[in-house]
Amino acid sequence: MARPCIRARAPLRISFAGGGTDVPPFPETEGGCVLSATIDRYAYGSLVPRTDRMVTIESVDFKTTAEMKLDEEILYDGSLDLIKAAVRRFGKEGTDGYDLVLRSTAPPGSGLGSSSTMMVALTGLLAAHHGRMLDDYETAELAHAIERVDLGIAGGMQDQYAATFGGFNFIEFGDRVIVNPLRIRDDIAHELELSLLLCFTGITRASAKVIEDQTARAKASAGETMAGLRAQKELAVAMKAALVTGALQEFGELLGEAWAQKKRMSPLITNQRIEELYDIARGNGALGGKITGAGGGGYILLYCDFTKKHRVIEALEHAGAVITEFAFDTKGLTTWRV
Repeated sequence: MARPCIRARAPLRISFAGGGTDVPPFPETEGGCVLSATIDRYAYGSLVPRTDRMVTIESVDFKTTAEMKLDEEILYDGSLDLIKAAVRRFGKEGTDGYDLVLRSTAPPGSGLGSSSTMMVALTGLLAAHHGRMLDDYETAELAHAIERVDLGIAGGMQDQYAATFGGFNFIEFGDRVIVNPLRIRDDIAHELELSLLLCFTGITRASAKVIEDQTARAKASAGETMAGLRAQKELAVAMKAALVTGALQEFGELLGEAWAQKKRMSPLITNQRIEELYDIARGNGALGGKITGAGGGGYILLYCDFTKKHRVIEALEHAGAVITEFAFDTKGLTTWRV
């Protein structure tokens, strides 16, 4: 009898404020916090058991395949190393091989946390395959460890927790991570959803380079970087209050302030194209906005009154940008068997 295959889905996120305060060494020294929400863009995974000791990997996003034998050492060679690290972490005992197919609905380097979200989906797949019962915190911690510790990729912690838990969250980082789910009234969520849009800059980037520069400046206690990070914390708290009380005009204005403060953290966070698109959006009625990830490219998240939103979209599209709208998704990592 054929063994059932396993599927997984984890949502991507948009971060409103606090990004960067989850990147060491800041949370250890001053404590960080991030306000984020998951949306209807996903990382998907499929695991089909085999009857031999081979593992095959197909990454649809990178148009790349790889295979390995569980009885041999798994080596990192720059091709699909994130996936290989997860296979290596879960081990080769008590399992035959399997076929993995992975894809996401946002391009790598988009600023929506796609690589970390994919790691969460893969962690869910492999945990289910190996019969490991992990709660949400354990899943996020393990996904984070594979990416940041096993492979040493620079970055923060927010993406793994956002993708695992799902929904609107205020996440605190310090000696430990605490995820505070936010109860947002339906009318507030609907209005916020109607007022936001994503503008793709056309630039994908390796977030690690931006984060490495920010981290080096934080370690050197560079004045502008530290001031920007501290302001991000304050803005995350203020935007949480505006969100839960439905003060969305204030929320939109604070989103723009979060962008101004984020740019203080590293000169690599913005560039001429990003500034051009942001100025066009603001000039046509956007109240505020910011880059959704580490910076340097990806998506700009914009807040616009609905009556002006179509003008913002038309102006940005005329400038060659790709605009997309989205819905919030309150569910986190989901796995099932077929």
